[in-house]
Parts: sequence; C-alpha cells; structure tokens
Amino acid sequence: MSRRRRKNVGVIGLGIIGSRVTETLRQKGFHVFVWNRTPQPVPNFVGAPAEIAEMCDFVQVFVSDDDALLQVAEDLVPALSPRHIVLAHSTVSPHSMVAAAEIVESRGARFIEAPFTGSKTAAEKGELLYYVAGDDAALREARPILEASGKEIIVIGEIGQATVIKIATNMVTAASVQAAAEALALVQAVGLPMEKFVEAMRGNASHSTTLALKLPKIIEANFEPHFSMKHMLKDMQIASRLGLSHSLELGVAAATRDRLLEQMQRGYGDDDYSAVARKYFADVQPARGEEVGLFWNQFNRTASFP
Repeated sequence: MSRRRRKNVGVIGLGIIGSRVTETLRQKGFHVFVWNRTPQPVPNFVGAPAEIAEMCDFVQVFVSDDDALLQVAEDLVPALSPRHIVLAHSTVSPHSMVAAAEIVESRGARFIEAPFTGSKTAAEKGELLYYVAGDDAALREARPILEASGKEIIVIGEIGQATVIKIATNMVTAASVQAAAEALALVQAVGLPMEKFVEAMRGNASHSTTLALKLPKIIEANFEPHFSMKHMLKDMQIASRLGLSHSLELGVAAATRDRLLEQMQRGYGDDDYSAVARKYFADVQPARGEEVGLFWNQFNRTASFP
C-alpha cells in the first residue's frame, strides 16, 4: 500500500460541513479528492464516487439522507477492496446505517459510522466531535483523518449505535432552542428587552454553547444556516419513529418536530433550525417555494426501521 495513497482522502458531499472538512484536511497536509451530486468548480473534483475510491484509501461521506448514503455506498462498490475504509458521517436511520455498512463490507472494505456534532464554524476550526462505531483496527487507522477535523472522538459501540447517540443529542439541542424561542417570546410579550433574558441565561445552570450561539441570532433574526431546518426536522422524525419502534412516547421530540415542520411548510427549510422562532416574531423574509412536499415524500420512502 503506497504511502502516497495513504495521504489521499476522499470527501463525498460538499455541503455546509463536508466543504469545510475538505479545507481543514488540506490545511493539515492531506491530498483531498472530492465529489458532489451537484458539480462544483473546486480543486480535485472527480466524476464519480468510484473514482474517489480509486485514488483514496479513506473515503469520508457527508451526504444528507438515507437514500443518498445508500446510493453512494452502491456507487463505491466497484472500486472497493480490503484496503479501503469508508467513514459515514450522515445522520440517517440506524437501519440505513447498518445497510450501508453491509454494502461496503461485501467488498471486503471496512466501514466506520461517525456522525458528528458541531457547527460550520467548528468544522472550519477542526473542532467537531465525532461519535464513532465499527471495527477497532479500522478506527485506529482512520483516527488521524478524524482528528484533522475533530477535537474529540467518542467510541460508542456497534454500527447503528453511534447514530442513536447523535439523534438523542439532537433531541436535546432542538428542544432547547425551541424552549428558548418560547421564553424570548414571553419576555418580549410582557415588555422586557430580550437582551435581558440573554444576560440572565449566561449565569443560569441551563445555559449551553448552543444557546450562547442561537439566542443572539434569534434576536437579530439572523437565520443563516449552521444546521438547516430540513435536516433537524429529519432527525426529529427519526427520533419519533425510533421511539415508536421501542414503545416510547417522546412527547417533547414530537412537539419540536411539529414546530420545525410548521416553518418547513412555510418555505424555510434551508434556514437554520433556530428559525422556529419565526412562529413568535415577525417574519423577516417571504416564504420560499414548496419544498416540504418533496422532502416528506423522500423521507417517508427511506427512513424505515426494522
């Protein structure tokens, strides 16, 4: 196995995080080849996922949903061999993650499940937190790749389990921002400056990095996406279905999902998920398009559970 090829990393999916991980890898000295479903005028852009595997032993996948992950796994298959390690960073159903692993491993390649937490700023700084599952030996080999864009790696267990942890943490994240939006609405309704709530929260035990980032943005009505509404909605739908499959009533997750869906239906799917606050404050942008129907049709086809 050539030393040169071991320094090559493939990145599939150049969205908010994938594009920034690509730049972080390059800054750390890796040779990065990329592919995206929509072609982009960026360095080392190749024609197909299989071309990535032909040039790179490590392939990081940052696609957004179940269908895309499974399709990429299938597209990689012709070029995969035991030298390859595929790292899947998508947040999808555990069932789809296991299915993707089986496709990759059918060619003797190895598979690491590695969903992450962190904003686009964290990706730019190499400060993502990865939840990983899979073969220990493969993880040891791939660790330098993850460390290039991550500040911490938490080993969870078997394939599919890291996704459950990611979904569970996103349940708390989404609910906390929804609660904060409601709290701001109450503060404003009684005539208090919303900035006083932000100041009060800084010394509160419930304060968090997420609220420190999102509260000022809500007040400014700045919903530039760090993590999009449509992706958080997808994650809350996965959470709800997982709960049902285990006979759990996840009322907070369901309520948060419904608030996200309301704003998705108004055309804000590409905005940051903190735009749920628009329910309580004056809109700053007109509704855009009818993407919600397409989103749900796709999601209901793919997000199944055993």
